[in-house]
Amino acid sequence: METKIENLKKYCNSLTKYSRYKTREVYIGDIPLGGNNPIRIQSMTTTDTMNTEATVAQTIRMVEAGCEYVRITAPSINEAKNLENIKRELRKRGYNVPLIADIHFTPNAAELAARIVEKVRINPGNYVDKKKFELVEYTDEEYNAELGRIREKFVPLVRICKEYGTAMRIGTNHGSLSDRIMSRYGDTPLGMVESALEFLRICEDEGFHNIVLSMKASNPQVMVQAYRLLVNKMEAEGMNYPLHLGVTEAGGGEDGRIKSALGIGALLEDGLGDTIRVSLTEDPEFEAPVAIALANRYKGRENHQPIKPIDESPIDPFNYNKRKTFEVLGIGGSNVPRVVADYSDRKIKSQKDLEDIG
Repeated sequence: METKIENLKKYCNSLTKYSRYKTREVYIGDIPLGGNNPIRIQSMTTTDTMNTEATVAQTIRMVEAGCEYVRITAPSINEAKNLENIKRELRKRGYNVPLIADIHFTPNAAELAARIVEKVRINPGNYVDKKKFELVEYTDEEYNAELGRIREKFVPLVRICKEYGTAMRIGTNHGSLSDRIMSRYGDTPLGMVESALEFLRICEDEGFHNIVLSMKASNPQVMVQAYRLLVNKMEAEGMNYPLHLGVTEAGGGEDGRIKSALGIGALLEDGLGDTIRVSLTEDPEFEAPVAIALANRYKGRENHQPIKPIDESPIDPFNYNKRKTFEVLGIGGSNVPRVVADYSDRKIKSQKDLEDIG
């Protein structure tokens, strides 16, 4: 089914001419994000947050590798408290990099961290909800009652962030959607988007706009669909918050870099994305150069060779469907993709050359 281009413009400026999607500017410490600012680079420490010296040392290596923001996990109140020691030591050594506290299950840790660091990241899938892996059918009344419970638990953090000038990332993770969201929307990009929008609407009601959003998944296909749908939904509600891009648990080595480039790169091609974190199973200082290489590809990209504009698109950008083709010699149709190598320019000099070609 053909989708009118008018609908597709709701997630990007153009399908044929590169331009950056304009988002709201958000300050994280002294380094602004979104708006007309460059694509920012960040990563996350892997040290024990209670080990101040190790965390400070790793943070410095990350900054020197190109990180403009550094995220540190704070799973409990004790780690949140120690963020103050980490920040003090970094400032003493001359490093003013904005710090981000990564929070999942503990609102009290988030509320403390928001008074210390420049930004907190919460996961709407488990910040208030507890995942019991139960499929419950909610009536509208019951669902709204759950939203009221979320508001009650979440508003204190929002108000602290407003008071202290702390930014917030509402970071949905495909692997940790709440039972409530799963029951209504399923394990889908739409469920990921609605999970974040529920929290975002509470922030808007409180007049808090210092927000960044993310839609992370280990499957680049799901991740791309979710980000596009998020922008589409924000446009419908008059919002334009900046986007943090990343593929979760991409892996290491060449595979991790390719997987990250596929997911992040597809969205950068759309003009989406204001900050990048490449998630590799390596020391975090090795993530920044990959993110920098991806971001650099879009410097001055607006002046690319013109591509003929199109009026209609044959794809739905929010739902993946394999393009239908005819089958020819076992290729196409319902067959899995085939990998073809061209060795026509190879000169065969020996039996070993034949064996190498395979």
